[in-house]
Amino acid sequence: MNYFFNPESVAIIGATPKEGKVGRVILENFKKRFKGRIYPINPKYSEVLGLKCYPTVKDVPDKIDLAVIVVPAPIVPRVLRDCGEKGVKAVIIISGGFRETGTEEGRKLEEEVEKIGREYGIRIIGPNCLGIYDNWSGVDTFFLPDEKMMRPPKGYISFISQSGAFASALLDYMAYRGIGISRAISYGNKVDVDDVDLIEYLGRDDKTKLIIMYIEGFKTGRGRLFIEKAREVVREKPIIVYKAGKTARGGKAAASHTAALAGAYEVYRAAFKQIGIVEALSFDEIIDLAKILLTQPLMKGNKVFVITDAGGVGVMLTDALTREGFEMPITPPDLKEELRKVLPPHCIVENPIDLTGDADDERYRIVLEKVLAKPYVDAVVVVALPQIPGMTTKLIDYLVEVKERYRKPLIAIDIGSDTAEKFKVELESKGIPVYESPERAARALKALYLYSMYRMRVRK
Repeated sequence: MNYFFNPESVAIIGATPKEGKVGRVILENFKKRFKGRIYPINPKYSEVLGLKCYPTVKDVPDKIDLAVIVVPAPIVPRVLRDCGEKGVKAVIIISGGFRETGTEEGRKLEEEVEKIGREYGIRIIGPNCLGIYDNWSGVDTFFLPDEKMMRPPKGYISFISQSGAFASALLDYMAYRGIGISRAISYGNKVDVDDVDLIEYLGRDDKTKLIIMYIEGFKTGRGRLFIEKAREVVREKPIIVYKAGKTARGGKAAASHTAALAGAYEVYRAAFKQIGIVEALSFDEIIDLAKILLTQPLMKGNKVFVITDAGGVGVMLTDALTREGFEMPITPPDLKEELRKVLPPHCIVENPIDLTGDADDERYRIVLEKVLAKPYVDAVVVVALPQIPGMTTKLIDYLVEVKERYRKPLIAIDIGSDTAEKFKVELESKGIPVYESPERAARALKALYLYSMYRMRVRK
């Protein structure tokens, strides 16, 4: 498996100088990012993009760790056999036209690919996939040019997707928002390498601290093994799953998309809950949950305090947190007394603690210090609408400081336009997730709480 992510040499079979062709984009990606040896393979050319081109992979004089196949489906078995005879142990088949077509010809081609892979001991990702984007090694088989799909910065989130289009959309979305990625894998029809192999690899990977998965279905007989492997991984790092094909109609769409067996959604959902997998129910939620699970320490209980400069948003947040099952304790007498000594009389010291619209950075700092220090506070949600006159960027430094000192979950809500967006970007770059609505913040915190409770149970 390591040859997929950390190869020293790569052959691009189907490389071409023709503009707009997949083989050209992938070769360009490797030239930009990959530090190892690159070998274009195409019998039509002696040179492609300044690199010596070989008729077949067997003509390359050096060892090949990874081969990327971008040729029409009927040719794939022949070039795959060439890879086997060359001793290549890892192959990514980008080409489509296999079982997902629903035709007898496509099914037979895929079966032949699977047979050749077993015969030569080749590990295969694909066919019908985008392959791998690896921010650390420079492997990039995502055949969308930079101007159409931005590449995210380096980070510690790894993403596994059965859908290539979904993978590319999510990467572009995360890149635009500055969210770091470690590795992204689109595995398509998974003739060989599948979810089980990938979570096992990423579970041991020191460049992965959180795994996101888009799943349509498992191969027959692999669902139980996935549960076993995922149970091992979530003891150390979170797994977020978006399950597509929840409905009967969605399951039918999944079958025609990647030849997936979607299965009964309720069975998946129960299994995820049992083994500590966090389920995202929407696209927005994938990012919302990833931000909090990647950056925040585990919760020790379900008692949440809210500190706000907007009373109405504080009330909305109280409703949202209560609906998610959190306890919002009445502020105890000792804390009330401490707060009344340092706050103006018009501030509300009940939970939610309302600093009102004339709050400033220092008022937030004082209250945060007093609240986070209390042993009965398990998490704090800060509503910091930056439009108020007294707030400056100093608040960002104060929030980061108290988060590091008290090691308790601390998240923020920030609603607005340019000023709010700048505040959000700066805060998230320093490890504090920001949400644009009370409901999204509450749902994200619930995911952190459930994962925290699971981790506590398995450690006993």
